[in-house]
Amino acid sequence: MKLILSTHNVTLTKSIEDHILAKIDKLEHFDRWTIDARVTIEHDDTRDPAQAFGCSMRVGVRGPDLFAEDHEADLYAAIDAVAKKIEQQIRKRHSKTKAKKHTEAARSKERRRAA
Repeated sequence: MKLILSTHNVTLTKSIEDHILAKIDKLEHFDRWTIDARVTIEHDDTRDPAQAFGCSMRVGVRGPDLFAEDHEADLYAAIDAVAKKIEQQIRKRHSKTKAKKHTEAARSKERRRAA
């Protein structure tokens, strides 16, 4: 998977990059068909100090891309929250796909039984 990291008013350190890579690896475990991930980290002094750091993530998958963003007082907390939101979206998409397959199989089984 390709990773694109961009920052705005934040110095990208090795520990921040490692933290993001760890979260991306976990997301890749849930959906191995991910194409790329675009992560943007920003620091805004004009915001409320409780929401000074922001993180947004766009994950390219088959179909519509997944997007999430969050603002927190701590940069690592913002990264964790965004990764959790993307994880929930991946799980929801996977559950919908499984449910669709199960209902189609049940309908075809019922048609075979009726015939």
